[in-house]
Amino acid sequence: MSGHFPFAGTRGTRYGLAPRMTISAFYEKQQFNYTLQEAYYKWWYDWTKAFVEQDADLKATMGDRFNHYPMGQHSEHSFHLNDRYWASCMDDLGAFIRNTVFPKLDDKAMHKLEADHDKMLKDLKARVQESGYEPAPDVGHFRHV
Repeated sequence: MSGHFPFAGTRGTRYGLAPRMTISAFYEKQQFNYTLQEAYYKWWYDWTKAFVEQDADLKATMGDRFNHYPMGQHSEHSFHLNDRYWASCMDDLGAFIRNTVFPKLDDKAMHKLEADHDKMLKDLKARVQESGYEPAPDVGHFRHV
């Protein structure tokens, strides 16, 4: 079920592929510019923070991860990311959601999350035309140069 989200796959992490590439490709397919990428991230951040705050165990053990926005190891710099900052932030947050939050959801909660996610995507897609999206260049975004 969780395969509907761009960060939910485990094959990339298991075989050394960077999930941020999948997330970046998702953003490009959706034609999300930098602002819409942040809006997508922010929706997940708010949802996850609320979930953690409502779960006593997660609040005690993981609540401090949400003391600043955005969360994660890439949240304070973009080093070689070439305008793919939100893909890396979503990778960090997505790994937390995939490995810690999703196992706590039952089928009903997952279906509700998928429906809410679909609605949010439709809302963001409606803003694409006015967003000023520029297609990705031929040079890769995650080059370590």
